[in-house]
Parts: sequence; structure tokens; C-alpha cells
Amino acid sequence: MLEKLFKLKQNQTSLKQEVIAGVTTFLTMAYILFVNPMMLADAGMDHGAVFVATCVAAAIGCIIMGVVANYPIALAPGMGLNAFFTYTVVGEMGYSWETALGAVFLSGICFMALSLVRIREWIVNSIPMSLRLGIAAGIGLFLALIGLQSSGIVVASPATMVTLGDITSFPALMSVLGFVIIIALVQRGFKAAVIISILSITVLGVLFGGVEYNGLVSAPPSIAPTFMKMDLSGALEISMLTVVFAFLFVDLFDTSGTLVAVAQRGGFLDDKGRLPRLNRALMADSTATIAGAALGTSTTTSYIESTAGVSAGGRTGLTAVVVGLLFLSALFISPLAGMVPPYATAGTLFYVAILMMSGLVHVEWEDLTEAAPVVVVCILMPLTYSIATGIAFGFIAYAAIKLASGRYRDLTAGVVVMAALFIAKFAFT
Repeated sequence: MLEKLFKLKQNQTSLKQEVIAGVTTFLTMAYILFVNPMMLADAGMDHGAVFVATCVAAAIGCIIMGVVANYPIALAPGMGLNAFFTYTVVGEMGYSWETALGAVFLSGICFMALSLVRIREWIVNSIPMSLRLGIAAGIGLFLALIGLQSSGIVVASPATMVTLGDITSFPALMSVLGFVIIIALVQRGFKAAVIISILSITVLGVLFGGVEYNGLVSAPPSIAPTFMKMDLSGALEISMLTVVFAFLFVDLFDTSGTLVAVAQRGGFLDDKGRLPRLNRALMADSTATIAGAALGTSTTTSYIESTAGVSAGGRTGLTAVVVGLLFLSALFISPLAGMVPPYATAGTLFYVAILMMSGLVHVEWEDLTEAAPVVVVCILMPLTYSIATGIAFGFIAYAAIKLASGRYRDLTAGVVVMAALFIAKFAFT
């Protein structure tokens, strides 16, 4: 059955090799089990219910990707998108988390529609590479700021807005130690570097930081507090259109970039550089987002950490199925997830920021009309505490700078339309 479903021999792999690859991928991305519930809890959601939703949404996405698309690409609630959900849509804009879930659900429907009508390529190609790189880097800086705040390293200041906190405090020291552990282990080739860091700092928190030990294993918490709680009527309001678009926009480019990167690493691209069964992979991603919103979590997306599994020999969807089954087994470690303090994940957020900012090396820094909008996005996202605002000003800056510089031929219809919509939003709200 496995041979017929995944074509193991045709892809020159084996059951053992695929299982090893699946375990490797899971270990590199298992940090989301601890980070996502903690981040969405800041939006007022039930920690235990979000933990269950995270596990199940990831499992659904991975299994669909493996069985339908037959690619070793794992999915889970995405970093950056969960921050946008909590700190921008709920925190800054003041919407309820139920309405935010409705927006995630609608963005998943839109993503699925775009995949079905095959216009995804036009949308992706209409957005300049510099803006895509800038948005990813800006989200990384935003995550870094959240990590610094959760550890107490950066605090509010009435005089300078932000300032240095008490770096001798236990949370600050543990955050720094966690970050150093991650970098050191990654540099030494440890696939489970992030999860080792989170668990190590949590143990130190139990021993010295006042974290209460609640056990390691138990029955999964109830998902009832978040299951099917999305407010679709609220998400359909005109004022929510930009939010739905932001969820869709970030997920679209995140998924596209991840699929290409993993495919290149695994040698899955055809002679023309295209990914076979692309629409199936996109359908798996959009279906997981829709299911995740119904369960009670932010956007579920493909993970770049899948390259670790591919490097370990993963060649078929069986790798993704193994990851999905491991996420389901993680349902029983909810007491451990509940013990993880914010400072134990602060180093993880900073590490993810490094990964997301690495793409800036590909920006054409010699061309100021390309570089300036990137800087606008990167600075405004963390300083306005809003991913949506950073994206908006990035589009506006790109269009304005190209026009003022006489480079209007560089503008695409997509950029002009989006810039005009964002200008109208700021003018009339």
C-alpha cells in the first residue's frame, strides 16, 4: 500500500529513510507547539484549546500534503502570521479573536480559489522581489521585538518609547542563554536545536524561576473554547478586507517561497524549473488553513524546516505523513506545553528573525528605488507594531519612488492597485 501510494522505489527511498526524515523535520519545527499557543493566548484565546488546534491543524496539513501531493513538505501554524493575528488584528485594530479567525478562514477560501483558477503565478509575479524580501525581513524584525519584550530586555519608556530593561533579571538572562544555545547547536549541526533550547530553559525555570511543574503527559485539553468559534459575519465587514488580504498575501508568498526552496533542495523541479503537482500542494496548504481556522488557530502554512527532512533523505509524502502523526502524538504533552514560560521561547523568536532576514542579501542595494521600499517595510513593521502597516507603506513607497524617479515602467498593475487601495484606506479611515 505504501509503495502504491508514495512510489518509494520510483523515488529511490525506503520506509526507514522516510521515517528518519519525518522525525528530523518534526524536531526542527516542534517549537511551534509551544510558541503558537503562547502567542495566541495573548489574544485572549484558551491556551489548551489552541495547543490542540495547533497539533491537529498541523497533522491535517501534513497528511493531506503527503497523501495528495506526495511531497515531503510539512505544515503548521506559521510564525509571523500568528503575530499578525494577535498583535495587529486583535491588539492594535481591536477586533475580537473570533473575527480574526473568520478572516483566516476567508483567506484560506481565497487561497483555494486562486489555486483552482491558476492565477497564483500572475499574482506572485506582479509583486516585486524586493518587496517580498522586505516583507519577510520586516516580519522577522517584528518577531524579534516580541521576543525582546517577552523577556523583559526591551521595555516601554515615556521618554524614548522603548528602552533597555533589567538585563540582570532571570527572564532576560534565560532568554539570552536560550538564544545562545540555539545558535551553538545549529552551528554544530543539531537538528533539534530549537526544541532542546526551549526544554532546557523550561527546566531551569522549574528549578530556579518559579515555574510550577505540572507533569509531562495527560489527556488532550478540550478544544471546545475555540472550535468553530470564528465570526464570519464580522470578517466580511468592509474594514476587514485589508486584514483578509494581509493573511492571504503573506501566506501566498510564504508558501510559494517554501515550496520552491524545498523543491530545489530535493531536486523535485522539472526540466523547466517548475514544480509538478503544484496545485495539489497549494490545495493542501489552503485546506489546512481553512481547517485550522475552524479548529481555532491562525494561518497554517508550509514550513521551510522541511528542508531538514529532505536533507535527511525524505523524498516522498510519507515523510510529511510521519510528521503529521508525530503532531497527533504530541497532543498528550499539553502539561509540558503549559509550563513553557515566555522567556523560554524568546530566543526562538530571535532565531526565526535571523532566518527571515537572511533574504536581504538578495536585495539590489545599488538600486535605491528597490532598496528604499525594503527599508521602509523593515522599519515600519516593528516600530508601528503592525505587519499590515508595514506592508501598506511598502507598496505606497515602491509606487511613489518609482514614479518620482521616472521608473514607472517597473511598476506592475498589481503594485499600482495595491498602493492605491492602501492610500484610500489611510485617507478614509
